[in-house]
Amino acid sequence: MISRTIMPVVSQPSPFFNNNTNGIGDITQQFFFTPTHPGALIWGLGPVFTVPSATDPILGQGKVLLGPTAVFLTTPGHWVIGVLMNNQWSVGGDPLRQSVNQFLAQPFVNYNMAHGWFLTSSPVITSNWLAAPGQQWIVPVGGGIGRIFKLGDQPVSAYISGYYNAVRPTGTPSWQLRAELSLLFPER
Repeated sequence: MISRTIMPVVSQPSPFFNNNTNGIGDITQQFFFTPTHPGALIWGLGPVFTVPSATDPILGQGKVLLGPTAVFLTTPGHWVIGVLMNNQWSVGGDPLRQSVNQFLAQPFVNYNMAHGWFLTSSPVITSNWLAAPGQQWIVPVGGGIGRIFKLGDQPVSAYISGYYNAVRPTGTPSWQLRAELSLLFPER
């Protein structure tokens, strides 16, 4: 079993005022059940759930979400190529907040270079199935650069990337900047 926890730190610009709302978004937990000795294709299937843990209502959905998740990847040479997918539905939470039925697909490709450096593209493609037709999808295009290194004895992966939202609902941003810091726990 592989566990993946996402605790987003968010800075959300206000569409009406010249300020931002900053804080923690809703926390998502994924569990992938995968073969102990995979072949060339590594895969995992399992549940995903999100808890309404945002520090400000604008930074989260206010709903408990649940659904299936899957990951598929391969590592030919210096490359890591794959896709992560899930769909979540609201199963509880604030009854005054809108119901949720959302899809996520995150194709990813990394090219690993010397000294822990890598080039990456991992756009987060989403669909809000409950939105009006023509307003459901966000499809970003872009990439970035990162490095794997150690903080003390702790292996860490860090990267920065930029994406243009080629498809997006009316009134949403054209660009997104993503910075990520991940603690790594390799098998010893």
